[in-house]
Amino acid sequence: MNVKERIEYLRRELHRHNDLYYKNSTPEISDYDYDMMMRELQDLEIQYPEFYDISSPSMRVGSDINKAFIQVAHKYPMLSLSNTYTKEEVIDFVTKCRNTLNEEVYLCAELKYDGTSISLTYENGKLTRALTRGDGEKGDDVTSNVRTIKSVPLLLKGDYPKEFEMRGEILLPWREFDRLNAEREAQEEPLFANPRNAASGTLKLQNSKIVASRKLEAILYYMLGGKLPGDSHFENLRVASSWGFHVGEHTRLCKTVDEVFDFISYWDEERKNLPVATDGIVIKVDSIRQQQELGFTAKSPRWAIAYKFQAERAESILREVTYQVGRTGIVTPVANLDPVQLSGTIVRRASLYNEDAINALDLHIGDSCYVEKGGEIIPKIVGVNKYKRDPNGEKVIFIKNCPVCNTPLERIEGEAAYFCPNKYGCAPQIKGRIEHFVFRRAMNIDGLGPETIDAFFSNGLINDISDLFYLTKKQIMSCPRLKSAADADQSLNVVEDIETKEMVEQDDSGFGGLFATPKPKKGKENNVKGYFTEKLADNILKALDDAKDVPFERVFFALGIRFVGETIAKKIVMSLHNINNIMKASYDELMGIEDVGTRIAQSIIEYFSDERNIAIVEKLRGAGLQFEIAADKIASRTEKLKGLNFVISGVFSLHTRDEYKDMIELNGGKNTGSISAKTNYILAGDNMGPAKLEKASKLNIPVINEDDFLKMINE
Repeated sequence: MNVKERIEYLRRELHRHNDLYYKNSTPEISDYDYDMMMRELQDLEIQYPEFYDISSPSMRVGSDINKAFIQVAHKYPMLSLSNTYTKEEVIDFVTKCRNTLNEEVYLCAELKYDGTSISLTYENGKLTRALTRGDGEKGDDVTSNVRTIKSVPLLLKGDYPKEFEMRGEILLPWREFDRLNAEREAQEEPLFANPRNAASGTLKLQNSKIVASRKLEAILYYMLGGKLPGDSHFENLRVASSWGFHVGEHTRLCKTVDEVFDFISYWDEERKNLPVATDGIVIKVDSIRQQQELGFTAKSPRWAIAYKFQAERAESILREVTYQVGRTGIVTPVANLDPVQLSGTIVRRASLYNEDAINALDLHIGDSCYVEKGGEIIPKIVGVNKYKRDPNGEKVIFIKNCPVCNTPLERIEGEAAYFCPNKYGCAPQIKGRIEHFVFRRAMNIDGLGPETIDAFFSNGLINDISDLFYLTKKQIMSCPRLKSAADADQSLNVVEDIETKEMVEQDDSGFGGLFATPKPKKGKENNVKGYFTEKLADNILKALDDAKDVPFERVFFALGIRFVGETIAKKIVMSLHNINNIMKASYDELMGIEDVGTRIAQSIIEYFSDERNIAIVEKLRGAGLQFEIAADKIASRTEKLKGLNFVISGVFSLHTRDEYKDMIELNGGKNTGSISAKTNYILAGDNMGPAKLEKASKLNIPVINEDDFLKMINE
């Protein structure tokens, strides 16, 4: 055969062997023989680039080329599931479905895999795009990374639709999780907290070659498209399997609720023997027609629910309580425990929340503590086995001084937490404010993860958010990188900040290092992993330059004023227009802004009464950041919708939901999350749920479409 025929033969055979190994677990050849075939294919593709094919199995190996992720809108929103923890709520869910439809329903019971969600688009049998969940309406394009996952078919076989989506979960199997953590431990890098964090962090790496080395897997569980094989979700998965997809082989079609409960009972124990992490059972209405009739709420489908398994409990000895300081100065106690296995991971630390929680547990050093994982993610101590208490164990007393700067702690009356008031001299607070400033929903400055910020701060390059914009290329390239900076900058996970309830980005060691176990540094020389390269320095400086175009409402939110979240920041900016007006605003002026209460108004006044904050703002303004609302936004602001409350529901084609929310606010209206007697209009797109329509009808609330709404505001 000629070169082209040989290349095509190797591609066909390697695709077939991938399918046999990853989908059917029936390999025909040894790993060595497989590797030799792959090497021959790679050599031929390099020698004959005219035969390049994006769907070649050689794409599984990945590339060293770094590519920034772009965000792409989902064709169908990626919603989350409603959770339940009791069988009574499962019965309520099934009953509600039957009553709404006024007919019988069959149910699909599936394992709820604990990974990171993915949406795969196939056109003419080829994988063309892979998107993360993102915010549900748009996600990161991680196609190059997903191509390296061998259980994701690049080419389909059989009679498949011209275009469709498969949704599922990207997972890191337990064996790979353990192997990866062993490697990180040997290199004295922070350990991953759990397989979900590891999978999520890996999928967001900029280097697809590293992604390929971590051996992620994919399990697909839902098909979307205009021309599906049939009306049964269960049968559609079976057909998808014949095309080459790795679908959940344990899925069961149930005709009764009792069959669902049998499935739950079996897997509550048997899941511990699975090679991947699970945290519950997903129950779906099987009929696609019935799913469409049931529709969606703003956040989740009405035709599916997730039954979460009860948190697993273990006993471990409390050896020490340490304390961590957050960006607003809140001090959080952390229990250091003897290593214990819990839900498939080794737990060494657990949150103790605050002094009241410690006192409620009556904790003593040496206590045998009951440890659970809240939502099977965050370890927490839920009790003490006092029968095993050492009578000589020292009672745990909450500290009086900051563990970092030794400043006496303070406690606001009526609040549970202690905080360090040394906000401008306490390192974790300074670095925390900088991390908040750069995170995605604030300034969205790529390349500045926690480890990079720590490196800049530790080496004296930055001491507040304004210093970022005065960094030079020479400074960055002469700055030593911290040990895990290379990974941490690229592997970010999102967790909830317990201080502000805002979403903040943390490093992939697992909740900012709180619940994973970083290895102790043996010396300064072991804490350094080279210097920042010229390319990294250029990328950081470009990201900082791009940040100068971020609109004022996000800049104001990014300042990190306590209690000022995204929504409040936008309302203040829309009311006062520029930073000068905000800085000189009186208490009464601030209180006159919608949803601004006493606590927020006082916090803003306190922030701008400090000359250090004024200096930071002026440095940022001097660097070119936006500190007034765009003139076109002010000009387009009207009162056409003044006094009107809107509920937005469904999927739209002309604008996104966020764009409609902005239009409502720009025209004086108000967005609300649920229908009530105070609702004036429901702006409805496709797939609006029948329950909302029924409630709107009962309350005589007008339901308008996109065209109706745009006419209301003369657009």
